[in-house]
Amino acid sequence: MAAPVIREADFVQSVADALQFISYYHPADYIAHLGRAYEREQSPAAKDAIAQILTNSRLCAEGHRPICQDTGIVNVFIKAGMDVRWDTHRSLQELVDEGVRRGYMDEGNRLRPSIVADPLFTRKNTGDNAPAVVHVELVPGNRVEVTVAAKGGGSENKSMLAMLNPSDSIVDWVLETVPHMGAGWCPPGMLGIGVGGTADKAMVLAKEALMQPIDMLDLLARGPSNKVEALRIELYEKVNALGIGAQGLGGLTTVLDVKIAMFPTHAASKPVAMIPNCAATRHAHFVLDGSGPAYCEPPPLSAWPDVHWAPDVKTSRRVNLDTLTREEVASWKPGQTLLLSGRMLTGRDAAHKRLADLIKSGQGLPEGVDLKGRVIYYVGPVDAVRGEAVGPAGPTTATRMDKFTDFMLEKTGLYAMIGKAERGPVAIEAIRKHQAAYLIAIGGAAYLVSKAIRKARVVAFEDLGMEAIYEFEVKDMPVTVAVDSRGESVHETGPRIWAERIRIGAIPVRLA
Repeated sequence: MAAPVIREADFVQSVADALQFISYYHPADYIAHLGRAYEREQSPAAKDAIAQILTNSRLCAEGHRPICQDTGIVNVFIKAGMDVRWDTHRSLQELVDEGVRRGYMDEGNRLRPSIVADPLFTRKNTGDNAPAVVHVELVPGNRVEVTVAAKGGGSENKSMLAMLNPSDSIVDWVLETVPHMGAGWCPPGMLGIGVGGTADKAMVLAKEALMQPIDMLDLLARGPSNKVEALRIELYEKVNALGIGAQGLGGLTTVLDVKIAMFPTHAASKPVAMIPNCAATRHAHFVLDGSGPAYCEPPPLSAWPDVHWAPDVKTSRRVNLDTLTREEVASWKPGQTLLLSGRMLTGRDAAHKRLADLIKSGQGLPEGVDLKGRVIYYVGPVDAVRGEAVGPAGPTTATRMDKFTDFMLEKTGLYAMIGKAERGPVAIEAIRKHQAAYLIAIGGAAYLVSKAIRKARVVAFEDLGMEAIYEFEVKDMPVTVAVDSRGESVHETGPRIWAERIRIGAIPVRLA
């Protein structure tokens, strides 16, 4: 039998199509487990967050727009059969990167380019999200198996590695480590754990584990059949008992599943890596056998639970950003839901650094960037298509702006900030000192959030691409008060309350 021929065009097109596919379709197993978590969640804040994520997921599936504004760094795992022939003169890295360019630059659903070519100095965006991180394994056989994933920066930044002693407990390390990860990885998601090999091997194992199907519901129903499955259940239950909950607001479900992959290691070693997958879990698997490009089967709309989030105008407080006062900010309470209308500015890491440098140099803020009495949104949106004001525009992890917070509040007269996840002690103290506030939008609900943005225009630093400063005009944009003007943080109080309720047995933590 003649060896199958994998054509360059088929491979490139399959990668591009898969990246488009995972940008707007959650895996069906993730939808099912998140739907079950929603049903049993008793924390109002966490239940509302999960409802937004599920509603956003369905909207993206219907509208073919990205689940999250952070459309990720591309990870590709290739198992190439040694009997296949390749009809190409390019390397596999080059083929994958061409697929990434086509997938991310698709005019019907443009994805956000987030990759910077020089990680140390210029950090200039490549403009097309290439290159990808590619892992290749030569295996027996006459086909090519490809797993494509897009990993958001918020969850990737929470990757952890430890070189444990052989006698050390993995459970103890995980339970000690997860609380320090905060909520920047956008729970509820899953944990991939790699054990063995060397440090680098353990990290790859953890990343590969995240590509496995989510099956905790089935595992809990039938019970463990080996030690690894028993360990998965133990970690699942004990991590959820921490009470961190959706978006770190306190609740019953922090993880939907825990996956473990192992490899032999040195007798003196126990490398352990842990990588979380966020609420924008994105991966797809396809096979090429020489018959043409691959096709990914979308989940039916019936896979989504009957959850349709809408702002609660009866219990939420409407805020006019154009007439905001310091006294009104001081009246906001931790955990309170606000519906924001009016104009706000955006700014992420690179913009904050530039603004701080300009102020320190005496040049002042750029024209159009007046932060006095304003609210700034930590976001890098996706480009608009088909008449949108802006593409998906969910929040980025706020802790990266912590080191700028005191300076910005003092020098600009800024009233409040919007991001996702907790703030660190330095930022919280600055918020308290300047009687400001920190609000959160739901990570993993980027397309839903963008529906509240009626107008968008770049006002400064256009060369920064997605990190440019925009002015948004919003109508009833939903946010939650995470840190009030007195410095009280719901990311501290919420998990503490729910962990105690779980500890005393008032609430069972098991999903099934």
